[in-house]
Amino acid sequence: MTEDQAPAQRRWRAACPNCGAPVEFASSASPSAVCSFCRSTLLREGEVLRKTGESAELFADYSPLQIGTQGRFQNEPFTILGRVQLAYEGGRWNEWHAYFDNSGKSAYLSEDNGRFVLSWPLPLAQPPARAELRLGAQQIVDGQSFRVAALTEASLHAAEGELPQAPRLGEPVFVVELRSSRDEVGSLEFVGPEALPRWSLGRAVDLPALQLAQTREESAATWSGRSLQCPSCGAAIQPELSQSQSITCGQCQAVVELSGDQANAPADLHFHQQAIGTPPPIPLGRTGHLALERGGNKLPWQVVGFMERCSAPDDEGEQYFWREYLLFNKAQGFAFLVDATEGWSLVRVLTGAPDMVMNSARWQGQTFALHERYSAITTHVLGEFYWKVQRDERCDVTDYRGSGGVLSREQSGNEITWSLGRSIDSAEVGAAFRLDKTAQARIQNDPKPLSGNTGDTLKGIAVFIFIALLLIVLMKACSRDECETYEQRFGAQSLEYQQCKANQRRSGYSGGSYSGGGSGFGGGGHK
Repeated sequence: MTEDQAPAQRRWRAACPNCGAPVEFASSASPSAVCSFCRSTLLREGEVLRKTGESAELFADYSPLQIGTQGRFQNEPFTILGRVQLAYEGGRWNEWHAYFDNSGKSAYLSEDNGRFVLSWPLPLAQPPARAELRLGAQQIVDGQSFRVAALTEASLHAAEGELPQAPRLGEPVFVVELRSSRDEVGSLEFVGPEALPRWSLGRAVDLPALQLAQTREESAATWSGRSLQCPSCGAAIQPELSQSQSITCGQCQAVVELSGDQANAPADLHFHQQAIGTPPPIPLGRTGHLALERGGNKLPWQVVGFMERCSAPDDEGEQYFWREYLLFNKAQGFAFLVDATEGWSLVRVLTGAPDMVMNSARWQGQTFALHERYSAITTHVLGEFYWKVQRDERCDVTDYRGSGGVLSREQSGNEITWSLGRSIDSAEVGAAFRLDKTAQARIQNDPKPLSGNTGDTLKGIAVFIFIALLLIVLMKACSRDECETYEQRFGAQSLEYQQCKANQRRSGYSGGSYSGGGSGFGGGGHK
């Protein structure tokens, strides 16, 4: 028997008991399927198919995966035979059934914060009780330590193709996501009030490394190149990414939701926002070459989204402002380029979660000490995003610092995500994205440490004091508002102008400079 004959001998075909259309099983082990004609959910009982329900229509999301997509993992071939689509308050996500031809095993390829995770169903002798699971708490599962990263009330919305378990469409599914310092992602799915949870364990994978063939992006079913109409002003909007769930209109800057059945309702107005004060220094659509790790290979990253964020005012009214660029690479997924007063950083969302020891976090052999806690608010967005952007989106951020960079924990609702960022010089940013002199001047905010020489340090302090006294005298002698310079240059809605006004309120005099802070990342949305 040749390799080409093997799949054909495993196939089994029968007529749908509801509409009579042929239903073919590529795997003899698959107990369930969804008829592609009438969408009846079918249970295989020997040589007979029995209808057990009917699937809803799938949300059109233009994933690059589809039934029939083939790939290889650890040199073993697999085929996508089916998928289930789960819906929750913030959107929906897909879990694709990957059948491994040689071993006869099934796995799930699911979406995870802009990336993909390949998970394997595993038996679990003593599963934790649902009532025991607490967001952020340590949880022992099958003798291994995890952190509870998300608690999601969802429902099994729709299904298609062959599945390793018969889908209970419409029933609520309580999904508990667990992450570990071993960079693993675990999932407990409670289906029904009394059923034991299904346990699966996996790791992040890069789609190009899976050597995928017959993907959906090879067909016309993709957002890219599809011109839609803004539901607010009627202007044309054109998403570029298949993963996008939100996009801003370039004309009126309304935030538009890209979910649901795009064939019937191409775009829904999510919310309006005021026009941005000044365009970002790095234009949307620009591609730059950056390395995720210091000294690593530089990869092309395209700017697909932009956010302005600020910290919530503390008891003394102190507030910080910063910018974040959402970057996309076809092989690596998404990353964030953060522009704050303390300098630039390149940030990546982690698949796992660090170990916590007192006021420190440990990740991959490095220890990060607690630095600060604050609330981050998203004030303005431009471009496309892989999650459903919310108005005035707010999350609680905890930053940990170490020689390996900044480790950040963000909690929004019932989800916790971790990210790791490394500092990057503004000159490298400017060169990577080919910025002109004007744009380069706008991003020049690198921290400048004092010299290690004592004499030079004293001279620097003396010069600093002299300049500070001179500025105070000049500001007292000047009656006009120094923030007008920022307003004229960057606009009344810009971060520079808002930061200057915030400084005035704290200090009681006109003047100040952009002193944004924070090193959190934009993100969110389960799966």
